[in-house]
Amino acid sequence: MPPASTKASTLTLDASSPSSPVAPVSSPDRLEPGRPGYRRMSFALFAAGVATFALLYSTQALLPAVSAGFGATAGQASWTVSAATGALALCVLPMSALSERFGRRQMMTASLTVAVLVGLLVPFAPSLGWLIALRAVQGAALAGLPASAMAYLAEEVRPKALVAAIGLFVAGNSIGGMSGRILTGWIAQLWGWRAALGAVGLLAVACAVVFHFMIPRARHFTPGSLNPRALAKTVGGHLADPLLRRLYAIGALFMTVFGAVYTVIGYRLVGEPFHLPQGVIGSIFLVYLVGTVSSAAAGRLVARLGRRGALYLAVSTTAAGLLLSLADQLIAVLLGLVLITAGFFAGHAVASSSVSRTATTGRAQASALYQSAYYLGSSAGGTLGAIAFHAGGWAGTVTLGLLAVLGVVSITLYGSRVARAERRHLVPMASVQN
Repeated sequence: MPPASTKASTLTLDASSPSSPVAPVSSPDRLEPGRPGYRRMSFALFAAGVATFALLYSTQALLPAVSAGFGATAGQASWTVSAATGALALCVLPMSALSERFGRRQMMTASLTVAVLVGLLVPFAPSLGWLIALRAVQGAALAGLPASAMAYLAEEVRPKALVAAIGLFVAGNSIGGMSGRILTGWIAQLWGWRAALGAVGLLAVACAVVFHFMIPRARHFTPGSLNPRALAKTVGGHLADPLLRRLYAIGALFMTVFGAVYTVIGYRLVGEPFHLPQGVIGSIFLVYLVGTVSSAAAGRLVARLGRRGALYLAVSTTAAGLLLSLADQLIAVLLGLVLITAGFFAGHAVASSSVSRTATTGRAQASALYQSAYYLGSSAGGTLGAIAFHAGGWAGTVTLGLLAVLGVVSITLYGSRVARAERRHLVPMASVQN
């Protein structure tokens, strides 16, 4: 799973009531650079971001070692990743509702505490089944962080400083996702996968301590009531919107490709003809830095090519990377990963930002639904990619990725067709009115 370095969807994710998304209002006591509390808040949320993604994907770089340790297939071991991301996907909406009632700071603290405690138990899992169960609990707990962090920032930070504050949290996600994989890879090579998971747990403990002592208390949170009926109505409205449904599907399919590739790549590189050591395989995740660049360029791509044009470029880049990775030369595989990563992050940035633009009410829930689809795609991609690898090797995983890419193309083409039909319908109507 990728880091959240560019998740435009999270920029609007809050736990506000369905009818009233967070709208920061200028206030003299809100946090901003140079004022008391801003630096503490930045460090606290940066630490929370590091812990979140280090824990969430802690087993991904270790899957070959986990398979060997439990005598499991790639498909079975992949559930240690899929269970965590799947549980997070299912719990984002409920956690957002709870944060509305009990407070953003309280929800983040509770979520991080539970996830860290579970993280300390994970290395001692006596069986693969126990490991998967603990990872599911961990993913469910972590859902409280993305459900609350953006709302906390929107409420506590002055509008002109909000983008910078969000950037630090997202940077924490990115660094946590990347460093966690690299750390586990090298420690597993020296002392085994259980020691690697223990190291991630200790890293998360340190981050949780920093968060607890540095996060400023909330000054602008107003508790709301839990209103399941209103929440269900808003969610139902979003799911009834054809454009939003297409965007959710695009996000899920992009993440299916990404989840499949990065769940299985360790098995590909540890076997014939590469035989790379675990530490080197973990370092492969440095490729994630490419995503930071491509997602930052997504805005310029949309300005030049339009949203659909940017999506076509993203899927073309992803497909080219998948095909290139079929070669048995290491440099070709690495270049393929670069293209897959660049295409995924660009496409995800376009789709997730389009959700925020499309939803005119209940933006928090619209973004939460996108996040749910995104992590369900990660869960499905990890498991299906491993099954495909077991059945047909790396070519099987690539085939799965290409099918998902074809799905994105089909949805985008259909959206273009619908848009053209709507324009043709509107022109005669305008003529009649004139």
